[in-house]
Amino acid sequence: MTQAPTARFSDRVGDYVRYRPGYPPAVIELLRDQCALKPSHDIADIASGPGAFTRLLLENGNCVFAVEPNAEMREAGIRLLQSFDRLTSVAGTAEETTLPSASVDFVTAAQAAHWFDRSRARAEFVRILKPGGWCILVWNERRTFATPFLRDYEQLLLTYGTDYKEVRHERTTETIHEFFAPAPYQERVFELRQQFDFGGAAGRLLSSSYAPLAGHPNHAPMMAELQRILRAHAQQNGIVDFEYNTRVYYGKLS
Repeated sequence: MTQAPTARFSDRVGDYVRYRPGYPPAVIELLRDQCALKPSHDIADIASGPGAFTRLLLENGNCVFAVEPNAEMREAGIRLLQSFDRLTSVAGTAEETTLPSASVDFVTAAQAAHWFDRSRARAEFVRILKPGGWCILVWNERRTFATPFLRDYEQLLLTYGTDYKEVRHERTTETIHEFFAPAPYQERVFELRQQFDFGGAAGRLLSSSYAPLAGHPNHAPMMAELQRILRAHAQQNGIVDFEYNTRVYYGKLS
């Protein structure tokens, strides 16, 4: 059975914090240029997790309401971002943020919107946005076939992942249309890269909700296969590259 989205990462917060990719600073530059983002704007960052994207917004000077339903993820975000006095952590969901109506200038969601009940989340975003406010959806999309290593890594996930085929977010286009329609939106793509040795690649793998953890029958053979493909594809220093397209979709919902 597919695990409830709000609980999927409870038992892998540490790996998520350490090994998930962040987001290019160029995303903030884009929002400044195209959406007139200013430090004075209030932002609701939905399904904020441990705060990788929230941090970029706080570093820009914004007041951010980090809305996160998973207690373990929310607590990690509070701990990691405690030095920012413009952070407000909120126990809420995309569909019920608990924020007041017309209270924020931007709603953002990074690596999360594919989990939402789209029609309910869209209605909630319209409710909490001020007139003329912006909706920003962001994903780091692994380049699954860009290199021999990434092709083998994709096959590893297909072979050993518990529900990888069901939950991978390649239906992003459908999600985007449902969020913005009938309003127009725009897309920009940025490059992103992580470099890992075996320990880092293992942590990156286990940060994914569909990667079986120790005790699952698929775990040991999956880790053995990861070792094999790193031996086959690593550079001389034992490093492999995880390459991503960071896709940013932005528009107004009304």
